[in-house]
Amino acid sequence: MNIEQMRSVLDSLPDPVFILSTSGKYVALFGGQDVRYYHDGTSLVGQNLYDVLKPEKADYFVRKINEALTSGEMMVEEYELSDKDILGLPDEGPEDPIWFEGRIQALDFKVDDESVVLWVASNISERYQLEKKLRYWGDTDQLTELYNRRRLEQDLAAHLASFNRYDISTSVLMLDLDNLKSVNDIEGHHKGDEIIVALADILREQMREADAAYRYGGDEFVIVLPNTEIKQAITFAERLNSQFAAHAESLTIGDIAVTVSIGVTAISADDDSHETTLRRADKLLYDAKNKGKNKVVGF
Repeated sequence: MNIEQMRSVLDSLPDPVFILSTSGKYVALFGGQDVRYYHDGTSLVGQNLYDVLKPEKADYFVRKINEALTSGEMMVEEYELSDKDILGLPDEGPEDPIWFEGRIQALDFKVDDESVVLWVASNISERYQLEKKLRYWGDTDQLTELYNRRRLEQDLAAHLASFNRYDISTSVLMLDLDNLKSVNDIEGHHKGDEIIVALADILREQMREADAAYRYGGDEFVIVLPNTEIKQAITFAERLNSQFAAHAESLTIGDIAVTVSIGVTAISADDDSHETTLRRADKLLYDAKNKGKNKVVGF
């Protein structure tokens, strides 16, 4: 195979293949023939990443080029590009960026005294969006669209690790709807589901951006409040109880008043696992129920 034939093969590749220098110069471009995903990029050759991209994005690419040159190993990186990253384009482009998988390999020659890498860019936007949806539904309760128990255990374990390492206070609330079983028995589970969704909406309204709510199971919920001491968490729980009570008229079925009981605790140095924290919150919740329901008990 001669040089012309090799060039023809390279130019026929569906994904674009860049030769990039350590300073970020586009030395050469091959392939990119899959017109579903790529535009003609031949005008890039001879330009620098900093001529095309905004500085923070160009910095990212140059950093990865130099990491590949230093390691000598093939690197695989996922990254996004949008109109906001391109110089000369308005920021109000499509909301969804294009996602790429870059395979980066150092080459054993120089161009104009600069080390260079081979960078193969594959458009993985469809795969990325599918994986994003799968992650979302894997972590989300379908009725309420709050996080599910699986995600709670993952997040709470991370908060426990942060507490042990950095002494960052995290409080945990466990909630349960009082008298929901009676509603289900009389009106059916569809009415019970409406009340569960109503509570989920109240939780979303009351939480800070850093807080997270989870459907623990049935009519039990958990709220995790990062950077929150137990006293603040009890105040939050009492406000939450009041907000739910404000909706009491719409949540009362005949003589059955649906209220909420809440147990409040915080991760402590004695907790050997996140399950210990949850068990304590669960015990406090049932203390609240045993004291007559529609109460907040904290410890």
